[in-house]
Amino acid sequence: MSFDTRSACSHPDHTGKGGSMRPIVIICLVLVIMVAAVYMQVGNHEFSTFDDPSYVTENSHVATGITGKNIIWAFTSVHSANWHPVTWLSHMVDAQLYGMNPRGHHLTSVAIHAIATVVLFLLLYRITGARWQSSFVAALFALHPLHVESVAWVAERKDVLSGFFWFLTLFLYSEYASKRKPVLYILTLASFVLGLMAKPMLVTLPLVMLMLDYWPLGRYKSEEMGKGVGPQSGRKSVLAALVKEKIPFLLCSLLSAGVTIYAQKKVESIASLEIVPLGFRIENALIVYVTYIRKTLWPDDLAVLYPIPSSFPLWQAIGSLFIILLISFAVVWARHRRPYIAVGWFWYLVTLVPVIGIIQVGSQSMADRYTYIPHIGLFIIVAWGIPDLTAGLKYRKALLALLAGAVISASAAMTWQQLGYWRDSVYLFRRALQITPGKSIIHNSLGYALFQKGDLDAAIQEYQEALRTNPDFANTHFNLGLAHARKGNWDAAIKEYQEALRLKPNYSEAHTNLGVTLADTGNSDAAIMEYMEALKINPDDATTHNNLGIILVRKGDLDAAIQEFQATLNINPSHASAHNNIGFVFASKGELDAAIHEFQEALRINPAYAEAEKNLGIALGQKRMQHGQQ
Repeated sequence: MSFDTRSACSHPDHTGKGGSMRPIVIICLVLVIMVAAVYMQVGNHEFSTFDDPSYVTENSHVATGITGKNIIWAFTSVHSANWHPVTWLSHMVDAQLYGMNPRGHHLTSVAIHAIATVVLFLLLYRITGARWQSSFVAALFALHPLHVESVAWVAERKDVLSGFFWFLTLFLYSEYASKRKPVLYILTLASFVLGLMAKPMLVTLPLVMLMLDYWPLGRYKSEEMGKGVGPQSGRKSVLAALVKEKIPFLLCSLLSAGVTIYAQKKVESIASLEIVPLGFRIENALIVYVTYIRKTLWPDDLAVLYPIPSSFPLWQAIGSLFIILLISFAVVWARHRRPYIAVGWFWYLVTLVPVIGIIQVGSQSMADRYTYIPHIGLFIIVAWGIPDLTAGLKYRKALLALLAGAVISASAAMTWQQLGYWRDSVYLFRRALQITPGKSIIHNSLGYALFQKGDLDAAIQEYQEALRTNPDFANTHFNLGLAHARKGNWDAAIKEYQEALRLKPNYSEAHTNLGVTLADTGNSDAAIMEYMEALKINPDDATTHNNLGIILVRKGDLDAAIQEFQATLNINPSHASAHNNIGFVFASKGELDAAIHEFQEALRINPAYAEAEKNLGIALGQKRMQHGQQ
């Protein structure tokens, strides 16, 4: 088994006559079955408390499914520090089909991952003609433990979608490179744009196209130019023609990068150089490049979050730089004899650039999900390199088959184990604390997971541990306030909300929850002021409009209350509480028909809404009394 350096233009038709398609179909089916067998357990997993609320469970635009208003929002919003309308539409379709049952959301991600795996296999087989190497790369992609995060985390739907569009774009590109039909170029560009709208990770794809032009497509060879990109005029003109061909893709990448940076700056998710200095970022990037390779070869101690350390030993950064330079020089030196090594290595280096931390977004130094696309480069090196290294060995085919089977089986077993940590957020963050103990952000996340489970004392303990190491963590003060409020410790809750606002004055959720607590203690005027502050920061917060309406009803300002409830429903038409509340106001004003309609709408949205059912019964009784009097 040896690598094939023929260009796609000279490949035989792999879908030819007779039974030539049968082995390919069987391989595709086996890949799908492997993904299903290992990943189906996620159908019994819960939503994560980490980002899933923002993306799905507490996102009113997603929860209400596919509507005209929600589609417009998907294309105009930079919610969650990203512009990815295709991802939002995908979540909306899930909500439309499954509601808030996590099973359907999880299994949809598994299905997309399985389809992406098949498309990856077809792509590699199409451009190399190497069936078994292509199968091995696809199987590793399907089952490597570092990819669990991308598939098992609903909020990372953007990962599996971007992977699918990445491979589809390259497959269409290989067809275009072979057949040179304009329609294929347009389809390739369209697939690329859809991928960018799923996740901007695809910004480096035009550079990968140029790599594939070198190997295995062989389009850099001037003798191919008669069938390729232009007249024979030397290597420089060939390269210029190939780059020119990618200009529309490069422009789309630049536009996507610009929109992404704008979105992240708008929600202040990009760390400043004062917080994370440039030198520190470069050190982190160098170390992470090597760490990902180590975790690829030996995927132990995987966690949902790897917080940024306070510092790195200098020897680690210098050593990592030496390793990267050494490998880079070696693959360039061997590029003519082993071109796949150069392509695989630079695929890995280049595709990690957007997420390597030079532009620091979030609190992580690295993340397993960031390897979803870059891994392909390393897998290509292994899949084509090992057969080359074993050339001439006795029983070579049997040895390679056993080795591949052992690697894939081990990957499947470790992935199965890693998936178990994702069953719920308490398991997930307790596992993360085992790997990176003492990190405040993980204690905070574990505390919130415990809070969601109703274990308030354990949650408070985790929040206090988080604040012990980082007393200026506004989100932890906010969460601690939530826990105290749930226990009825109003004074403690107010103190924590106020501390969160001192640290982060534009914290709209803290203003809202402080308002709720003040209202519960009878301080209505102060509560109204907090709600108004929250709405200045975030005027599209349906919950705050609803809460403000409730307190206005208590103060007897029914007309103002109706305006707030209507504002709530304009933002989220499926807000059952707002329908019930505006129905109550209409009933209080004697407008029974309008009240009955609102109560019925609340029950349509939530058939188990006992208060709405009670109010509907009262309103219908009053309506019958009116008719009896008439």
